[in-house]
Amino acid sequence: MPSYIALAKFTDQGIRTVKQTVSRADAAREAASRFGVRMETIYWTQGQYDIVTICEAQDEAAMSAFSLAVAASGNVKFETLRAFSRDEMANILKKLA
Repeated sequence: MPSYIALAKFTDQGIRTVKQTVSRADAAREAASRFGVRMETIYWTQGQYDIVTICEAQDEAAMSAFSLAVAASGNVKFETLRAFSRDEMANILKKLA
């Protein structure tokens, strides 16, 4: 399954209710499977992003639907990056002339 890195920032609503962030993350992890997504790891971070999540998803549509569903709660805004493993990158490079 393709891998993704989701970078999240708290919204104003999310920071006002920050004490619930762990329980919200647990609920998101449970809901992910409905979208064909598996949340491997969740990190709360310092710096530009508040949360970094490593996910696997069936495809881009599954990851997009999951991200939109979580963002619709109003607590975070997402930036999602497709991540390539070493083997996937090696196969991409083989396609170069």
